Amino acid sequence: MIDPALLTLGMKPCGLVKPVSATRIAGRYLAHQKGLPSLPVPPLQQTCDRYLTVLEPIVEVDKLRHTQELVAEFQKPGGVGESLQKGLERRASKTENWLSDWWVQIAYLDYRLPVVVHSSPGVLLPRLDFSDRQGQIRHAAKLIGGVLDFKKMIDNETLPVEFLGGSPLCMNQYYELLSSCRIPGLKRDSVVNHAKSSSPPTHITVVHNYQFFVLDVYNSDKTPLTEEQLYTQLERILDLSLQTNKEPIGILTTQHRNSWGKAYINLIKDETNKQSVEAIQRSIFTLCLDAPMPKVSDDLYRSSAAIQMLHGGGSRWNSGNRWFDKTLQFIIGEDGSCGLTYEHAPAEGPPIVALIDHVVEYMKKPEIVRSPAASLPMPQKLHFNITPEIKKDIDEAKEKMNGLVQDLEMRVTVFDQFGKNLPKTHKMSPDAFIQIALQLAYYRTHQRCCSTYESASLRMFRLGRTETIRSASINSANFVKAFDDTKKVSLMEKAVKAHRSYTDMAIRGQGIDRHLLGLKMQAVEDLGSVPDIFRDTSYAAAMHYRLSTSQVPAKTDCVMCFGPVVPDGYAVCYNPKNDHINFAVASFNSCKETNAARLSQALGDALVDMRTLLEQTPKAKL
Repeated sequence: MIDPALLTLGMKPCGLVKPVSATRIAGRYLAHQKGLPSLPVPPLQQTCDRYLTVLEPIVEVDKLRHTQELVAEFQKPGGVGESLQKGLERRASKTENWLSDWWVQIAYLDYRLPVVVHSSPGVLLPRLDFSDRQGQIRHAAKLIGGVLDFKKMIDNETLPVEFLGGSPLCMNQYYELLSSCRIPGLKRDSVVNHAKSSSPPTHITVVHNYQFFVLDVYNSDKTPLTEEQLYTQLERILDLSLQTNKEPIGILTTQHRNSWGKAYINLIKDETNKQSVEAIQRSIFTLCLDAPMPKVSDDLYRSSAAIQMLHGGGSRWNSGNRWFDKTLQFIIGEDGSCGLTYEHAPAEGPPIVALIDHVVEYMKKPEIVRSPAASLPMPQKLHFNITPEIKKDIDEAKEKMNGLVQDLEMRVTVFDQFGKNLPKTHKMSPDAFIQIALQLAYYRTHQRCCSTYESASLRMFRLGRTETIRSASINSANFVKAFDDTKKVSLMEKAVKAHRSYTDMAIRGQGIDRHLLGLKMQAVEDLGSVPDIFRDTSYAAAMHYRLSTSQVPAKTDCVMCFGPVVPDGYAVCYNPKNDHINFAVASFNSCKETNAARLSQALGDALVDMRTLLEQTPKAKL
């Protein structure tokens, strides 16, 4: 979801995700991790050849010719490319994963735009059946119980190992989700993980009416509080925060990271503020009890609820009812809206969705009624001393946040004509089918092809994060350009096959983007500058993702959403179900070219037209 090409290079990597103390005791987790292969460094010539291939549909012929010359110079024997390749291979031989530290640094911790919209995704869950505070805290109590039940599997190292195509996957990201938090810096942020400390946290943070509370969720005998006990404690929190706080301290976390870094230093000069901030950072997760959203028509409900999950709707609504640096923030509105937002540095979408699926199933179970134990201690309200300087920072954050809210257009739709079962009946990958429909929708809307990012998991490898699937290929370009003239199914088959092939290549560590990033970072370390192929306009075009996309499949009927990674781009996230597909499409209103509603409509039309094409050619075989 982040465009690494927009980010600056230059600083040497350090320990970025900081455990508070010694590493985890050896157990199932470590034994599993040691059995995973290391991320390979792809052959230099393979990456150079594939790089030129991905440029074909998005770069003009004369520019491509110039790039071919630069690439030939870069990879010639004894040249700079060969030297950097050897450096990368040396790094790979000495580290668990040659990419992971660099990736977290470049994609997240050096990234200075606000985490809100630009980096942190939101997840919208199906609407819950209540519209009052009692229903809100009843469901919130169940949700807390579900997360603690999942935490037990993490703590006991009994999480079922996941597999992809028969290969076991790295489970590390699950161990970074709870009790972790991003810490702002003046030029670079860091992430701290308190789950790995000698005394792991036993509390969560609850936010209501912009006020923060520490809620201990375990009894003195280390058993989790029952649903009834949690309900009682949440009721107390509501009673303690009936009036909205005048100064929404949480809105500071929506700032540009350099501004927040300065404001943070100022904020924690005060000892009370410092202790309150540390209590939030240490907490297992944050629970946001939101005020009702602005009323909208039923057809706009999902889009309106999704932006509450993504950014809170601005300073008038719920953007101040958050701590956006916290890795996990579950959100339950008084009106039944439900979901979460998460800070992206520690993990990708799939582990988050696995946690959500577990929590949603847990919430369906009837509670075993147990009488509440002895009286519980009152939840502790966190206090902040607001100086005139902090008040100024809050006012600036409100203004900037409201501008960002006005700029983002979000459309969440349920495409109900068919789901993933249809492509499967034609022996096509559902993800590839949807991606080619996206290419067709974009081409029809903008009369050109564009550089497209789709996230691929590298979790087959130890500490693996993501690689880029480049959905815009010469095959997809041929298909979308010919579709409205000749409607040839063979071109669609080739486009779908090309996408499937690139996906397989990416998940096996043979994609081009992370290798190119590694060569670029190696150049910064070894040479103090980057070779010409990285200064080339073709490279800039390749990294300017006007379509930033992600398939995040879940058992739950939910959808993830995030913001575009470039000002003139779209963000598209989707969850394909058997008989429908949930889509979230976002764009910026400040760009006159892009329009999320229009692309969303074009995407639905493209899917229907591709189905018609398949039905008109029933003998088509892949």
